[in-house]
Amino acid sequence: MVITSGKIVFLIMLFIMKPEPQTQQELLDRAYTIAGMTFKELSDEAEMVMPSDLKRDKGWVGQLLEWHLGAPAGSKPEQDFAKLGIELKSIPIGYSGKPLETTFVCVAPLMGVQGITWETSHVRNKLSKVLWIPVEGEREIPLAERHVGSPLLWTPSQEEDELLKRDWEELMELIVLGNVEQITARHGEALHLRPKAANSRVLTEAYGASGKPIKTKPRGFYLRTQFTHKLLTAHYA
Repeated sequence: MVITSGKIVFLIMLFIMKPEPQTQQELLDRAYTIAGMTFKELSDEAEMVMPSDLKRDKGWVGQLLEWHLGAPAGSKPEQDFAKLGIELKSIPIGYSGKPLETTFVCVAPLMGVQGITWETSHVRNKLSKVLWIPVEGEREIPLAERHVGSPLLWTPSQEEDELLKRDWEELMELIVLGNVEQITARHGEALHLRPKAANSRVLTEAYGASGKPIKTKPRGFYLRTQFTHKLLTAHYA
């Protein structure tokens, strides 16, 4: 078995990470404490090795923030702070204040999806309350010098929830009907579906148009940058 640098960091975090926050206010206090600090300062405190860039360590920023905020270690299919009902999302921001990339929410179920509703979906559970942590993301800024921004604790408004629900229902209907491979970037105004795998050789099962299982790339739900930019602008303005 090959142990990557990311796995080594994860194993170390199991032993030395900060205790899990017991209240929402405690979590917010920790988030405000690290606001304005650089990745170098945060990694030094956590005694975490900083990669030269994020090309092969895309999850490093999330791991760094999880350590400082005390997120329970592991990748369980639940919110990062399940006891508090809060999901943690870092979001790289450009000079203009706009998000630089879409935000991954969760893996999309492609089999056994009959009977799932928006209200009981993993997507809605993940997005019911989110602690957004903006971070500087422009590539020309050295990783060590990038700063963490002020946190935002966000709960979808009724309008936002309805928009996400419409997108989710449209995408799930296509999956149920066996049209997962016909889903494109045009589907979904706020929420869309994209391939989610380490490489193109990774395949999973889904239903085809004939109703029989087929092999296809795993998919993930992502929030569009237009949606996250709008919510960040509304709250920070």
